[in-house]
Amino acid sequence: MQAVEANGARIPVIGLGTWELRGRVCARVVEQALRLGYRHIDTAEMYDNEREVGEGLRASGIRRQDVFITTKIWPSHLAPRELERATKESLARLRLTEVDLLLIHWPSQKIPLSETIPALCRMKTLGFTRHIGVSNFTTALLDEAVRLSTEPLVTNQIEWHPFLDQSRVRAACAKSGIAVTAYSPIAKGRAAGDKELKLIGLHHRKTAAQVCLRYLIQEGAIVIPRTSKVERLSENLDVLDFALDEAEMDEVRKLANPDGRMVTMGSAPQWD
Repeated sequence: MQAVEANGARIPVIGLGTWELRGRVCARVVEQALRLGYRHIDTAEMYDNEREVGEGLRASGIRRQDVFITTKIWPSHLAPRELERATKESLARLRLTEVDLLLIHWPSQKIPLSETIPALCRMKTLGFTRHIGVSNFTTALLDEAVRLSTEPLVTNQIEWHPFLDQSRVRAACAKSGIAVTAYSPIAKGRAAGDKELKLIGLHHRKTAAQVCLRYLIQEGAIVIPRTSKVERLSENLDVLDFALDEAEMDEVRKLANPDGRMVTMGSAPQWD
């Protein structure tokens, strides 16, 4: 599996997002994804499926050291003691001694980064995670996190798809050698119906969604599309055997705008 290298981490370029996957469906999809060739699984304590992700990993028969597991800590648990407790509880649910990547899921408006970032670094030094990073961080928050961190931050996981201009935060990540992980990379299904993506797909005998994922990968992203359908797992994985030329990339770039965001929450930061 192709990977993105960032600040000492080697992250498989395609992962399985598990948001809204629950129970036996989640365990089955994780198991099937790993058997098909996925080597990167993304979960979070808020998803309420870490236990099933662990079950799917064990059922797959794939060696633990061959799979990159990411989980995320919810903003209400970002005070130092709470962060450590939440991390240990995530590991217990996953039945793992460590994860490969531990992220702050969303920045907190109540707990300052000056408390959270040192606590996150401590999770790495204690051996609970191999790497650390952030999610949904703006350029200002990212700069502050980098300044406060005594361990390298390896990714900022953000909403990114062809319909959302994320150039500012991407530039901030690049400045610090931080990879960008794109969640909702198919724009919650919107990509599948886009005329321009369909036209490009016809040329390559690929779907619009595959063009979307390929575009992001060529732009340097790690992509973590979510699906509950086993047949979609293969489609999302099958994007490494073709390439978009520069004219096609430019056509996809034209779809972006600053107001294309599809995911937010009441306590979200002031977006770039």
